[in-house]
This record gives sequence, C-alpha cells and structure tokens, in this order.
Amino acid sequence: MTSPIDSIVNNSNVEVPAAITAAQNSAKQKMDGQMFMQLLVAQLRAQDPSSPMDTNAMMTQTAQLASMEQLTTMSNLSQESFSLQMRVAASALIGKEVGYVDSDGTTKKGIASAVSFADSVPTVTIGDKSIRLDAISGVTTAS
Repeated sequence: MTSPIDSIVNNSNVEVPAAITAAQNSAKQKMDGQMFMQLLVAQLRAQDPSSPMDTNAMMTQTAQLASMEQLTTMSNLSQESFSLQMRVAASALIGKEVGYVDSDGTTKKGIASAVSFADSVPTVTIGDKSIRLDAISGVTTAS
C-alpha cells in the first residue's frame, strides 16, 4: 500500500528534503504542521510546469493543514484541562476519609492529609503512604 508521501516522492524528479525521507522511514512519525508544509513544498517543486497543481487541491491541502493545527491545539487544551481537573479533585480530598486497595489486595481507609503534583497523576498522602489518585476507591466525610 502506498502512502501519500510515497506518491509525492516517487513522482518527483526533485531531491526530497531529508526531513521527508526520515518521516517516510519512521514507523511512529508524528504528523505536524512543519512536516505538512514540507510535503506541500516538495509537491510544488516537483510539479510539471506545463500542468500545474490544481488550485482546488492546493486549497484543500491548506484547509487540511489548518484543521490539523486546530485539532492539535484542542487536543493539548483537553489534556491540560484533564490534568487540572485531576489536581482539583485530589486537592478536594484533603481532610476526607478515603478508601484504597493496598498492594497486598487489602482495602484500607485513612484521612487524606496532603497532595503531591510531582507526577502526571497526583498522589494523595494517607497516613504514611502516597496513593495515586486513580487508585482511590471511595471518599467519605471524616468523622
């Protein structure tokens, strides 16, 4: 199966930028705006002057670039929002009795006394243990 990158590279008589060749060879290449622009420039350089690129195709590709950049921005904002929500949720646990399953499989409870944001998932201090927020199984008002 040929990719759009292969068709651009194989139909050109122009030397392809190293970034495009590296992107083509990388199994886990991240598509970003810079790579998209490099592909568009390579495509423009390789076009036949007697049969230039269709302006509709160019406009479509430009619109795709803009859409991709907006989706990337939205994805980043969504990740930041989720991270903030986890921090707020962890902070709200301080002073509450929380339940969690210990490493030996025993369900334990204790009062949350502190929260750490050092890792990607906040940790809640319960007694002398630091428990990841996603490992907490229940919350009740401390008696």
